[in-house]
Amino acid sequence: MAATHPPHVHALLYEAYLRVSDVVFEGAKAMDARVRPSHAAVFFHMEHEGIRLGRLAEKAQMTPQAMGELVDDLEEFGYLRRVPDPTDRRAKLIVFTEEGDAALRTGYKIIDDVERRMAGLLGEEGFGDLHRMLTRIITYF
Repeated sequence: MAATHPPHVHALLYEAYLRVSDVVFEGAKAMDARVRPSHAAVFFHMEHEGIRLGRLAEKAQMTPQAMGELVDDLEEFGYLRRVPDPTDRRAKLIVFTEEGDAALRTGYKIIDDVERRMAGLLGEEGFGDLHRMLTRIITYF
């Protein structure tokens, strides 16, 4: 009979991420039913001054083609637009529109609410410890 062991921390982190992401996505979906969970990769990795598609895809660990489809969606929804890159007129930067800025602010409010709920669950000290430990893991690897 094989020995059982508790789930690996990696699996627990991933499961926690999925559950928290679901809560955040429900809030985003209430704002705009067209938004899909995959669009979070764009919002999460955007640089407010603008970013090229290739760099955005690289940061999200996606192919430029897959990222391009997400950017196309969000451009169609009115959240993003492509503008000439002032450092290279042949290239385009992806930037937020006013609607995109508003969506980003709403997303931050949703995430702040989720973090308040997590702090309520873990206590302020426990939530602070979690934040410090995750930051330490991220900087280590």
